[in-house]
Amino acid sequence: SLVFDVRGIRAVDQGRSSLPSAIDAEGDYVAPGLVEMHTDNPEKHFMPRPNVFWPNKLAAAIAHDAQMAAAGVTTVYDSISAGTISGEKDYRRTIFNEIIAAINHGSELGVFRVEHRVHIRCELAADGLLSELEPHVNNPLVQLISLMDHTPGQRQYRDPKVLQKYFVDSGELNADDAAREIAERMEQGPRNLAKNWPAVLEMFRPRGLPIATHDDTTEADILLAKRSGAVISEFPTTLAAAAAAKAAGLGTVAGAPNVVRGGSHSRNVAVVDLAMAGKLDGLSSDYVPASLLQAVMKLDGDHGIALPQGMAMVTSNIADMLGLADRGRLRNGLRADIVRFRHVAGTPVVRGLWSAGARAL
Repeated sequence: SLVFDVRGIRAVDQGRSSLPSAIDAEGDYVAPGLVEMHTDNPEKHFMPRPNVFWPNKLAAAIAHDAQMAAAGVTTVYDSISAGTISGEKDYRRTIFNEIIAAINHGSELGVFRVEHRVHIRCELAADGLLSELEPHVNNPLVQLISLMDHTPGQRQYRDPKVLQKYFVDSGELNADDAAREIAERMEQGPRNLAKNWPAVLEMFRPRGLPIATHDDTTEADILLAKRSGAVISEFPTTLAAAAAAKAAGLGTVAGAPNVVRGGSHSRNVAVVDLAMAGKLDGLSSDYVPASLLQAVMKLDGDHGIALPQGMAMVTSNIADMLGLADRGRLRNGLRADIVRFRHVAGTPVVRGLWSAGARAL
């Protein structure tokens, strides 16, 4: 039995509860609420179609919040991109401030089902990055920064042809325009990276926030991450990078959609391979909130990663990486973040959610 209220978890005992207000879980799984450190999901609500920007920003944030709750998440770090390699060509520049403002507004009003924090993804290859970041450095909701370099020929796009194919297949650019775009990014990226990397670290140093590096590919990337004070290597693109990260004491986090789909859409390492090699600490839903529980169940059912180990990848392991000592486990005295779900036709279905002891779903 599990006893909790808004003050936290009061008791965790074996056997059935005799309290008159007890809830019978009817054989469902009961687990800590999921902790999500990196989701791009807000973007889908702020720009639901290409170049269509939703006018009611608070409504967009509330819709995103509801989707996270439905996925079993009780703590979400909304991942918001600062800086774009192509400058004004990228919609993310338009919605960056709007998303942060809406998350602040919704949190102040108390309209969210779950707790929201902000994870700023810093595109170090971008022009104007520092001026975009400056207004948000001391925002208390900003609790995580990640260092990214999406220059073609590096990290996620070390094969520029993969990025060119993405542009063409998505209909964003034709082949000639894609080639010009990639050439522009390859010229712009290294120049900006050299100045932005140390400047971003210095900008956020007084806050003492956890730092993640993004798309580490080589051992050299991990050495740079370690020198920069990073504690998380998110989305390592190779097994070698993940192994180096673990050896250096960094936590490794990879995409749950990669597990569910059976591989990377960018031709990088399969996350299942990282898990089977013992080089995976955590999972992120990235662009599909519901993928977290789906990935955990798939790792258990198809790959022999026991359910407690898989659940730790979306709860306690992530909480530990982020310094959240008050959640991520069902333990007396901790925050009462709890998810109830069952497995139906191969799909996890969330049937109840409590955030800080209050019913959220």
